[in-house]
Amino acid sequence: MAAKAYDAIVIGAGPGGYVAAIRLAQLGKSVVIVEREHLGGICLNWGCIPTKALLRSAEVFHLMHRAKEFGLKAEGIGYDLDAVVKRSRKVAGQLSGGIGHLMKKNKITVVMGAAKLTGKGKVSVKTDKGTEELSAPNIVVATGARARELPGLEADGDLVWTYKHALDPKRMPKKLLVIGSGAIGIEFASFFNTLGADVTVVEVMDRILPVEDAEISAFAQKQFEKQGMKIMAKAMVKKLDRAKGKVTAHIERGDKTETQEFDTVISAVGITANTEGLGLEDLGVKLDRSFAVTDEFCRTGVEGVYVIGDATNGPWLAHKASHEGVMVAELIAGGHPHAVDPDAIAGCTYCHPQVASVGLTEAKAKEAGHKIKVGRFPFIGNGKAIALGESEGMIKTVFDAQTGELLGAHMVGAEVTELIQGYVVGRTLETTEQELMNTVFPHPTLSEMMHESVLDAYGRALHF
Repeated sequence: MAAKAYDAIVIGAGPGGYVAAIRLAQLGKSVVIVEREHLGGICLNWGCIPTKALLRSAEVFHLMHRAKEFGLKAEGIGYDLDAVVKRSRKVAGQLSGGIGHLMKKNKITVVMGAAKLTGKGKVSVKTDKGTEELSAPNIVVATGARARELPGLEADGDLVWTYKHALDPKRMPKKLLVIGSGAIGIEFASFFNTLGADVTVVEVMDRILPVEDAEISAFAQKQFEKQGMKIMAKAMVKKLDRAKGKVTAHIERGDKTETQEFDTVISAVGITANTEGLGLEDLGVKLDRSFAVTDEFCRTGVEGVYVIGDATNGPWLAHKASHEGVMVAELIAGGHPHAVDPDAIAGCTYCHPQVASVGLTEAKAKEAGHKIKVGRFPFIGNGKAIALGESEGMIKTVFDAQTGELLGAHMVGAEVTELIQGYVVGRTLETTEQELMNTVFPHPTLSEMMHESVLDAYGRALHF
């Protein structure tokens, strides 16, 4: 059977793939997208979106317990875990269905099945009806990643969970161990802790949220500990002994090993790219620990083959994947897009309190040889934060002392995942401290703290 010919084949319909397909269609290219599981990928179905729905339920539950502070009455407060999960799955389903609509609207052909690159410009797809052959001069691989599993710590869905099991829990953990304190680990630790689980977080690095600025990590840790979470940094889970209804974790810390019992373990120790079985290496694409090696334009060095999103270099974030999808689509259509700058990608963690950042941490800025000016402003100095009952938090900005360039911004506190975009836009526009100081921020808003943090870097803070 002759292969169906297109201008581009996109493999994977997550936030990288489906956005690449839409942009290619907008640019007049004929596109087919291949997906083996769900339109929307992990992000919409098992990641970014359903976790935010769960965390919103936890946030409302937390606020209900604080009703008295706001002059309100709420009695007999409780939750129904099944209903919380059902709402989260419904939100995910609604968005996944929306992707199908976007594919139709943009006249993108969808093929459900497992793809394999079989030669230059050729892709073979195993569908439930047999095999479909496709051809195109351009192939965009957006196959994403899955949870990394460490030997001896493998998930079984009963006592040891990955993020997927944690998103659809069959029971409420009583005593929970979370291995890994990146965004995924901390978000689940925060969710189950708020609902009343006894939570311990083990992190191999010297602090939690290790990619964040050290000061922000320390502030967040204090807040988590206030909420009853136990944090063990510079520690490693060496072994899990599984028995009926319980897990004994052997935790190594320095030269000591201790054992602790838990009823549930969530393993959040990073990701592995979904690059096996695709035929990439046979075509000459280099892989580094499962991730495809690409240049700043997501080119693999094999003509016509691009790899975007979580299947290639980090940061492994949905919004970076989408932006790379657009960039690659424009390259394919003959455009001259800017390369995606990893330092311009904001990171957001939706725990309680929220954490968000963009650009260089204070330590990284110094390492890069910058002379710096650093500004800080606490939530307690902001009228809106106090009115919201959210006075725990901080905003920190890092500037180049000679040029005034905004090198990085780091935040912890209520709604900072929304606030960070102000600094992201500022960095994209190559703003300096002067423009930020001259910007009028509306009052009363949390965003005024962004202004004050800039002012503080130059000894000009007004409200603290």
